[in-house]
Amino acid sequence: MEVILALAIGVLGGCGVWLVLRPRTFQVLMGLSLLSYAVNLFIFAMGSLFEDKPPIVQPGLTPSLEHYTDPMPQALVLTAIVIGFATSALFLVVLMAARGLADNDHVDGDNVDDNTALPLRRDDAGGPPR
Repeated sequence: MEVILALAIGVLGGCGVWLVLRPRTFQVLMGLSLLSYAVNLFIFAMGSLFEDKPPIVQPGLTPSLEHYTDPMPQALVLTAIVIGFATSALFLVVLMAARGLADNDHVDGDNVDDNTALPLRRDDAGGPPR
């Protein structure tokens, strides 16, 4: 199971980095989301999850440390999910505003027409792009 989890973290991280390096803003947003999923899985993997084990050590009992689940990684991941969702929503609003102001969706701001950007707007007379 560790190999499958490690492969999932690696694939999510690799795809996330590849998408972050793309020229379009929506691809960057999806890459950041995949990177956050990879980091969340990594934090879960480091949290030593066990089945049917208490998350808190009971007073009076002396369990060994290998038989108890640490609740801190779970709380960190839950917080990261909420913050990641809010950050993605804010980034989406900012990229829509930037698309409206710059008339393209490239992250570097260049007005290139290499068929990777959404089409540029033309004025009503059919002239060149603004």
